[in-house]
Amino acid sequence: MIPEADILVVGGGLGGVAAALAACRAGRSVVLTEETDWIGGQLTSQAVPPDEHPWVEQFGTTASYRRLREEIRRYYRHWYPLRAEALTLTDLNPGAGRVSKLCHEPRVALAVLEGMLAPHRAAGRLTVLTEHRPVSAESDNDVVRSVTLEDLRDGSHRTLTARYVLDATETGELLHLAGVEHANGAEARAEFDEPHAPDEAQPLNQQGITVCFALSHHEGEDHTIDRPQDYGFWRTYQPSFWPGPLLGFEAPDPRTLEPVPRTFVPNPDLDPLGVSADQSADAGDKELWGFRRILARKLHSPGAFDSDITLVNWPLNDYWLKPYIGQEAEALREARQLSLSLLYWLQTEAPRADGGTGFPGLRIRPDVTGTADGLAKAAYVRESRRIKAVTTVTEHDVAIDLVGPRGGTRHRDSVGVGSYRIDLHPSTGGDDYIDIGSVPFEIPLGALVPRRVRNLLPAGKNIGTTHITNGCYRLHPVEWNVGEVAGALAAHCVAEDVEPQQVQAEDKRFEEFARLLDRNGVQRHWPDVRGY
Repeated sequence: MIPEADILVVGGGLGGVAAALAACRAGRSVVLTEETDWIGGQLTSQAVPPDEHPWVEQFGTTASYRRLREEIRRYYRHWYPLRAEALTLTDLNPGAGRVSKLCHEPRVALAVLEGMLAPHRAAGRLTVLTEHRPVSAESDNDVVRSVTLEDLRDGSHRTLTARYVLDATETGELLHLAGVEHANGAEARAEFDEPHAPDEAQPLNQQGITVCFALSHHEGEDHTIDRPQDYGFWRTYQPSFWPGPLLGFEAPDPRTLEPVPRTFVPNPDLDPLGVSADQSADAGDKELWGFRRILARKLHSPGAFDSDITLVNWPLNDYWLKPYIGQEAEALREARQLSLSLLYWLQTEAPRADGGTGFPGLRIRPDVTGTADGLAKAAYVRESRRIKAVTTVTEHDVAIDLVGPRGGTRHRDSVGVGSYRIDLHPSTGGDDYIDIGSVPFEIPLGALVPRRVRNLLPAGKNIGTTHITNGCYRLHPVEWNVGEVAGALAAHCVAEDVEPQQVQAEDKRFEEFARLLDRNGVQRHWPDVRGY
């Protein structure tokens, strides 16, 4: 029996978990649903180490996101055989990856997130329904009345009601099901006058998805998988904007679009303590093994691990032939075949530094991803449906070329901060990378408030950004911040008997809500830092 809740959070990714925590912390009852059997989204079921800004160790996140990061480090210090020099590091990077100052295994993040939710579940404030996906929603008089979910284990349906419904799905699925006004794909340049927008609207032009997987390497062993069904296609596929076949170690530099060779050397002898992860100085993506390494064997006692573990989320397995939104099953099948084909190519044909070909000792790690085949439980979805909000964040708010390195829009209703380059991967419309310098930005509450619907809030990548600005608002700390604010706002509206539109529009009501965020450690403004 599912108890009636104040707030229903549909989607258990980072935004959904943060929303549930914030609402429970405010004393509200919450039901949190998730399509896979793991909460955590990008960090867990999608197996993507966090992409973060260079100041993340000092400032620029919410207090609860900082706690998440510190608890992940604490987990490694408590349970892993770290060597003495690593054990004492306050800024421990368990994988010594270059993409982030905190590269780690999905299961560790899962354990920490489950721990953060545990007291609320024990108190009866929180019910978590995994392996449930939304299939329909009923709306009336600008209010979402109910959401029907399918239990993926037995096919049964259950209909839930709540005073507030938060859409924390990866694709903004509730926006579609509940008939909430939203954008999809690329807006026309005329709509917001964005320099990098296309001349005409392209709703099917969406960033590519990636099916990630984890690898270790064991020299002298043979872990070659069976030849994937679509290997013949992917082995010869060459995008028009690529310097050679997609399955190859040469790819465009995202920032310059010039062809650049990537290197691939499993288990390098370099000391991982010497790795620097600062994307403002060096993107770090040219050395594939170390880019998203999530376990560094040399950080631990000798012999504890016979290989590093690296996470494969590379240019070589970005999939963009079909839009994911609207064609999920077919696009996911093809994306999974691409990732398996990449693995098979690495094992059998990839050029080695010693002049040979193939790395048969590469072993895919189902134990890391929690799946039978070793591929991530869910695709990494970079771009969602985006709500038509009171405020739309555009390129004019964040692009360095338009606002200068210390510019950017200061919002009266700021409810958080974030920073990342405007990073769009190749898209289903045939676009190459669009990678633009941006400035540290604020998150306006207006981007979370629908223009019409009164009790639904976005709680992830589905806020009021554009196709272009989604590229810098889509990363882990911002998704968490958005979810935390959405959960806090819903709880505040229940407690004060007000609606989100009132909180955003009326100065006195917003100031009251902002004080609540300040008390809970939500940073709403930046110190003086430069964009990159």
